[in-house]
Order: sequence, then C-alpha cells, then structure tokens
Amino acid sequence: MRLALAQLASDDDVAGNLRAVRDAVARAADQGADLVLLPEYAMYEKKMVDATFAGAAEPLDGRFGTAVAELAASRGVAIVAGLVEQSADHAEPRPFNTLAAFGADGSLLARYRKIHLFDSFGFRESEWIAPAPEPEPVVFEAAGMTVGLMTCYDLRFPELGRALADAGAELIAVCSSWVPGPSKVDQWRTLARARAIENGCYAAAVSQAEPISVGHSLLADPHGDVLVEAGGAPETMLAEAEPEAVESARERDPALRLRRL
Repeated sequence: MRLALAQLASDDDVAGNLRAVRDAVARAADQGADLVLLPEYAMYEKKMVDATFAGAAEPLDGRFGTAVAELAASRGVAIVAGLVEQSADHAEPRPFNTLAAFGADGSLLARYRKIHLFDSFGFRESEWIAPAPEPEPVVFEAAGMTVGLMTCYDLRFPELGRALADAGAELIAVCSSWVPGPSKVDQWRTLARARAIENGCYAAAVSQAEPISVGHSLLADPHGDVLVEAGGAPETMLAEAEPEAVESARERDPALRLRRL
C-alpha cells in the first residue's frame, strides 16, 4: 500500500478546509497514493471544542462528506477524514467526532465514532461531543490491507489497539488533533510506536498542524521504527506499508499468540 499522511491546519472555515483537503488529496493521488489519511476534525476545528461544533455538524452524506466521497471517486484513492457528525437522535444535541473511510469508488467503507473523548489536561470534549454509543473496534479493507481506526486520545488506551489487531488490523490509522503542551510531542511519538510494537502492525499517526496541534505526523513500522515524520507545518507525506512486514514481525515476535490474559 502506498499511504499518504496529510497533515492539515484545519480551522472553523468548512469551505476552506475542504479546499485544503482537495489540494492534499490531489498531491497524494498524483504520487500514486492508495489511501490518504486526514486528521481528526479535518472538517471543522478550533483550539477548544465548544458549542459551535454542533452548529457545524452534518450527516455523513452532508455537503462535506459527499464532497470527500466524490473526491475519492474522482481521484481513485481511498480517504479517511475526520468529520463532525450530526446525531440522528433528537434527544442528543451533541454531535459525534467521527472518522469516515471512503473507498476509491466513493463508497462508505467504515464509520468510526470516537470512543475515548478528551476529558483530560483541562479539556472537556464530552461537554460538547457525544461518545460512540457502542465502543467497538472498526476496521476496513483498502489496497490489500486491513486498516483499523483510532482517534487522538484513543492512542492512550492500548486496549483499543489490541482490539483492532484482534479484528485483523495490519495498520492502525490514528487520526488526531494532538493538543500541544509539555512533553506532548514525545508522548505522541512514544505512544504511536508502542501501539505498533505491541501489536506487530503499522501505526499511521496523522495530526493537525501547529499551532492548534503539534504536527509531527508519522508512520511507525511493525517494529516501532519511524519511517517518515513531519514537522509542525502542513505537509503531505507518502510511505509504503506492506502486509508482508506485518506477517514477518508477528512471526518474529508472536506476542499476540502467546497471550494468556
């Protein structure tokens, strides 16, 4: 698989964010990408999650989701994008923090609603965003690999990474807007590498750019080696991910088979 990590600088201008998504996907497709990963909240982002996220929310087949699906089909590339998804439950005013995976034909391959909301480091994402009603691992197939979905703060929960590996994931896509702060870049790198090592799979961690986030999108291989890493600015990077590397790593260290708990 030729994988693209598209580090964006999304803000509260949905139309402008869509233009940035189109530009990043075009660059990736022109370089032969099979799958383009976009960050959490690629559709709509602010320094702090607040009540405006509900106002910006759309269903997956709304204007933004439809535009991304059409982009995937026109460019012949699979895309994972972070959206603010409107809840169909009228009793629930909070939207979902959702990752939508669209196939190279524009079809919806998977939808993942964030399980672990960022109620940490002084933030209260759950005040404005609803958690996934059913915390289940979500995987999909793209370019001959099984891809698992994870969003930002989920990275701190190894249980989800293991559940994705058990569901067949060979690559974990960690779409994020990693909040800046002391040691946060080091934690980002360490946790992404740890999820790769302990599950013998790739960890493709794509983040929003500075200053809202830390940037430093990266791809760690199944041994935890960082193959590519961005700086703080918007950037689209490409790298190869091979299912054979996952098979080899899991054969060399069969920890998934040797578990007793």
